[in-house]
Parts: sequence; C-alpha cells; structure tokens
Amino acid sequence: MRSNSLSLRLVVSAAVIALILLALASVVLTQLFQQALERNFDARLRAVLDSLSANVFPGQDGSPQLTGNMADTRFTLPESGWNWQIMPPKPEQKPLLSPSLLAKPIAISPSVLGPRDAEMITSFAFRNATGQQLRAMEQRITFKDIPGEYSFLVTGNYDELIDEIRSFGNALYVSFGLLGMGLLGAVFFQVRYALRPMAEMQQKLTDIRSGRVEMLEGNFPTEMQPVADEMNLLIQSNFEIIDRARMQVGNLAHALKTPISVLTNEARETPGPLADKVKEQIGVMRDQVNLYLDRARRAARAQTIGAATEVDPVLQSLARTLQRINMDKGVVVSVSSQPGLKFRGERQDLEEIVGNLMDNACKWCKGKVEARATLLTQAGEDGRPRLLIEVDDDGPGLPPEKRAIALQRGQRLDESKPGSGLGLNIVTETAAMYGGKVSLDKAELGGLRVKLVLPGIV
Repeated sequence: MRSNSLSLRLVVSAAVIALILLALASVVLTQLFQQALERNFDARLRAVLDSLSANVFPGQDGSPQLTGNMADTRFTLPESGWNWQIMPPKPEQKPLLSPSLLAKPIAISPSVLGPRDAEMITSFAFRNATGQQLRAMEQRITFKDIPGEYSFLVTGNYDELIDEIRSFGNALYVSFGLLGMGLLGAVFFQVRYALRPMAEMQQKLTDIRSGRVEMLEGNFPTEMQPVADEMNLLIQSNFEIIDRARMQVGNLAHALKTPISVLTNEARETPGPLADKVKEQIGVMRDQVNLYLDRARRAARAQTIGAATEVDPVLQSLARTLQRINMDKGVVVSVSSQPGLKFRGERQDLEEIVGNLMDNACKWCKGKVEARATLLTQAGEDGRPRLLIEVDDDGPGLPPEKRAIALQRGQRLDESKPGSGLGLNIVTETAAMYGGKVSLDKAELGGLRVKLVLPGIV
C-alpha cells in the first residue's frame, strides 16, 4: 500500500482507534479487577474480625480470652502478613495475639487510622517492620460491665493482592495484544475485500487504455455502478467526438480540393507570369493543406482511447516493402522485436513514424539498415510502460552539431537527396502527440541512429 492510498488510511485509522479502545479497556478492566479484589480482601478481613468478636471475651482480670480456634492457617505462619491481635484498654491487661506475631504486638500510629463507621470499624494500610505492605481493619468493642474499649485488629498481606493484580494485568495485556493483532488482521482483510472492486475497476480502465477492451464491463457494487456507467458514457462520447473530428477533417479536405483544382486548371489554361506564380502558390497551398490535415488526423488518432498495435508485424511489413523498393541499391533491412510488444496507438501512425525513419535510413545507407524494438525498463512520467525503437544505418551519419537541426521542420542538410525535409519533423510531432520523443545518436554500423520512444503495452 502506498503512503497516500485509501487502503492505508483506512487501516491506520482503524488501527489507531482499536489500539486506543483496547488501551482504555485494559486500564478500566484492571481498575475494576483491583477494586473487586480489594472488596473481597476487605470482606475476608471483616469475616475474621467478626469471628474474633464472636469468640473473644474478657477474663477475670479483663485480659481477652479466645474461646475457640481460628480455622485460617495463614494466621499461624510467622511473617506471613496475616495477623490478628486484641489489645485491652489497660496496660496491665495481657493482649491476645495470633501465632504469626510471635508474641510481638503491632504498634499502630494514630496517624494512619482512617475514619470509623457506625460499628467503630476503620480500614487503613501501612508497612510493617519487615517492609511488607499490609491492609488492616480495626474495630473498637466495649464489653458489658468492663470499662474501656478493646482494639480488635486484623491485617492481611496486601503484597499478595498486588501480585494478583500484576498477574491479571500481564495476562490482560497479552490477551489484548493478541486481540489487537487479530483486529488489525481483520481490518486489513476487510479493507482489501471492500476495496477490491476499485482495484478491479482500475485494472479494467488500464485494459481500456491499453486496447484490450473497449468498455468498462463488470458487476460492480451499488455505490460504484453509477461511476462505471458514467465512465462508459464518457468513453462512448470520446469515440463519437473522434469520429466526428475525422469526418470533419475529411469533409474539409474534399471541400478544399475542388477550389484548388479549379485554380490550377485556370492557371494552366492562361499562360503567363501570373499563372506561373498562381500555380506555384497553389502547390504551396496543397502541401500546407495536406500537412495540416494529416496533423489533425494524427492528433485525433493519438487521443483515441484503447488503440493498440503490435510492433513486430509493422516492422516486418515495412522491412519487406523498403527492401523491395531499394532492391537496385542492394539495401538489406533487418528487424528484431521483443515478442508481444505493443504500441499504445493507431497502426497507421506507427507505420508513418517508423516508415519515415526506415525510409530515411535506406536513402542514406550504403547497404544495411537495422531496426530494433525493445521495452524500456524504466516507465514514463505517467507510470506507464515505454517502448524504444532504434533505426540504424551504415551511411555517413551526422555530426553532433547538426543532429538538432535535422529534427526541425523543413530542414534539409543535403539537397542531393529527394524529399521535402518534413519527414523527421512529422515523426517528432506525431511522437509528441503520443507523449513520446525522438533523438539522434551515432550508430554502431557507423551511420546515424534514430531513437524513438513511444508509449507501450506489456
């Protein structure tokens, strides 16, 4: 996908949205999971606290006494972080401690205590002497006929809760990462599948431009079918415009032939200097009319959509014809072309362009002319293929300073050869109409090499 393609924009936008939503969802789920764990953690502390308050009573001296056993074995493990203690209101009274405290009560700073509820319960967190983070719940209870408040304290290892949250978060991130990659793959497939009709339309338009088909045919989605219909109407309109242009050019040619013939006959029947001048100018008029009519025809053909011509048959036909014409001179014309190479244009224009080049080569050569057609590896500025046709001869050639002059209209560097000097100029103009170009170089045979670049079809 190219950087400015619609597919890339859809995939990137969907990916960004999906990643943002997955990131927010992971944060929200982690927070919800943490809150659920904390509520469950506090519920366990509250259950232990309720069990203690139900099974502890003050002795004769006011010291708390446990009448049953605590079922949770975590409160028996030293440094487990799971502890409980009951502190009597008077210093001389003996506290009641869980086995995990090893007879060392927990000192709680009043600053860490939070607000108490209606049952005189407060929840808070702190770190013990070993660095463990504990979550605690403390309740003040007053017994009947016993003065003072007893402090019931239960603590749990909050680091275990943090480990659970961290494990859940890691699993969640991995799961969401896999889900994100799956979503990206699904989005990529969806975009490719949804935009496939556009790629098919592009390929069919390329086929029309290349001459393989004439109209945009296919079963397109409802949203694209109106575009396809309008494109077909545009193509049909283009064909009609070209046909009308050709017809008008032909009508103009016939309309001008009659007045020119009349003037020619009148001048022929009335001898004299004026008649000679009229015949001379009539000849110029005829040449100019033919020149511009041919140019108009070539311009109309160059704009035709879908024209395609195989190169090799044209070269072979021109070679046979020119070799037969120059039989007395003993000219040998050889051609070579890549298989399947096509010119994106009318056959008549290709015959005129290459025919002019090969005819000039036969005029100037000593006895050998070579024509080659190959596909250029580098596409043109429009990204379309380009073909190269080279015509070499073994004649005298042209020095570099005269090559540019030879391409100008009406320029003849040697009056000993027949012609009007328009051949190379016609080649240059027709090639330019198709977006091509002509250049001159030195041939390996010793003469002139003409390089012709034209739009091609692979």
